[in-house]
Amino acid sequence: MRVSAKGEYALTALLDRALHAGDGLQPIQEIAARQGIPQRYLEQVLLELKRAGFLEARRGSAGGYRLGQPADQVTVGAVLRAVDGSIGLGEPARRGGGRRRGEHVGDLGALWQEVSAAVSAVVDRVTLEDLRVRAEARRRDAQPMYHI
Repeated sequence: MRVSAKGEYALTALLDRALHAGDGLQPIQEIAARQGIPQRYLEQVLLELKRAGFLEARRGSAGGYRLGQPADQVTVGAVLRAVDGSIGLGEPARRGGGRRRGEHVGDLGALWQEVSAAVSAVVDRVTLEDLRVRAEARRRDAQPMYHI
C-alpha cells in the first residue's frame, strides 16, 4: 500500500491535535513547526480535513484548529479516503509499461484484491484514539525511569 504525502500529513496533523487536544485551538504555525510539515502544504491539507469534518477551525488571533470529531470515531481509513480518494494497492508494476497478458495475470489479480481488502480492514479498524494511545505509550517507554 502506498500512502501519499498528503495522507501522511493529514494523519500526522490529526494525531497532533489528538495528542494536544487539551491545549485548545492550535494555530497552524505551531502544528507545522511541531510536526516538521511545510506550512503552505499543511494549510491545504487542513482545509480538506475541515471540509471532511475531521477538524474545526476558528479565524483570528485566538484562532486555530481542533478535532471536529472524537478521536475514537475517526478511522485511519476514513482520513486517507478523504484526502486521497481511495485506499489499496496501486497497479502492480508491468514490464515494458504495458499490460501483460500472461497465463497467470488473473490469478495474481485476485491476490492483489485480497491484499487490498486486508489493508482496508486494518486502516478501517484503527482509530485516531488508537494512534494517540500508541504514541503516548511509546513516549512513556522512551522516558528514563529515574532522573539523575
